[in-house]
Amino acid sequence: MRSSLTAKKFPAEIHAVRTLNAIKKFIMPMAPPVFAMEKSIRATPFRILISVLLSSRTQDPVTEKAAARLFEAAATPEIMVRLSLAQVSRLIYPVGFYRTKARNILAICRTLQQDAKFPSTLEELLALPGIGRKSANLVLALAFSHPAIAVDTHVFRIARRLHWAGGRTAAAVERELMERFPRRFWTQVNQTLVGFGQTICRPVNPKCTECLLKKTCPSSEVTKLRNA
Repeated sequence: MRSSLTAKKFPAEIHAVRTLNAIKKFIMPMAPPVFAMEKSIRATPFRILISVLLSSRTQDPVTEKAAARLFEAAATPEIMVRLSLAQVSRLIYPVGFYRTKARNILAICRTLQQDAKFPSTLEELLALPGIGRKSANLVLALAFSHPAIAVDTHVFRIARRLHWAGGRTAAAVERELMERFPRRFWTQVNQTLVGFGQTICRPVNPKCTECLLKKTCPSSEVTKLRNA
């Protein structure tokens, strides 16, 4: 039997899940870049990990091409670690902070060679160079189907616009989304909201008049806001 607190929360959960599913269905024909990028990197946990590292502060089409070049040259940690820093840098250019990412990639490959198993927990992933909480959660969701919500700039912005969260930090927004959505939907949140942010709910000049939520969104008509 549900407590009074849970009973009050349940309708909000249903509404959030229905809205999330409606957004995903709405944006699928628009082919958001995140859909293609995530599909292209799902071969192995290693490929997912390195691709997620590359994706930080980088547009998905650029990440997808850089990852393809890198894995064509070296598909495993054992092969990749033999590449020089200059070679890795050249292969992943022009992703953001490519020199720093090249160093982190080689350091990760050395770590993976030494460890008996691939890192598969939040703590293990956070111990890797260049992997923050958002990246770690994304790896958990994509590589291991582990319930996790990766809060990047799109998720942070849209969750606040929809009043699903009000936190001022990514960690706070992550906690609020985890409370709002049932665990089985956590892995869908990032891809759906990132795709929504890439196509409709953009950071600058969002397409509010074209949005399926234009009649219900609490932040509709924010087309002139830069950081809603």
